[in-house]
Amino acid sequence: MTDDRLTFKEMCAAFDVTPRTLRYYEYIELLKPDREGRSRFYTARERARMKLIMRGRKFGFQLEEIRQWLLIYEKEGTTSQMEAWIEMADRQLKELAEQRIQLEEALSELRTLREDVAVELKKNQS
Repeated sequence: MTDDRLTFKEMCAAFDVTPRTLRYYEYIELLKPDREGRSRFYTARERARMKLIMRGRKFGFQLEEIRQWLLIYEKEGTTSQMEAWIEMADRQLKELAEQRIQLEEALSELRTLREDVAVELKKNQS
């Protein structure tokens, strides 16, 4: 029998996550591996869910948002999940744009302050 499932260790390596992270994702029910005794095995479904989780984290979504979004597929299907994704993405795009503005402001202030201090330092050394 060929087994296309990944072990716990293989899953950590495949997604470059710590064992603690993977256990936490299971604890909050983002992942539900097959269990055989104390061993955990991750099917193609769980690997696909993990890809979605990792992508969601990359875009700055909270784990609870990701969990709710994954539940929509199970309860309501693909169309509802895609509609929810568009709403989530719109909210996150707005949030990221606001963060970018704040970051640009902080960078500008830091550059100005750095330049002011450099000028003052030159004055003091003269």
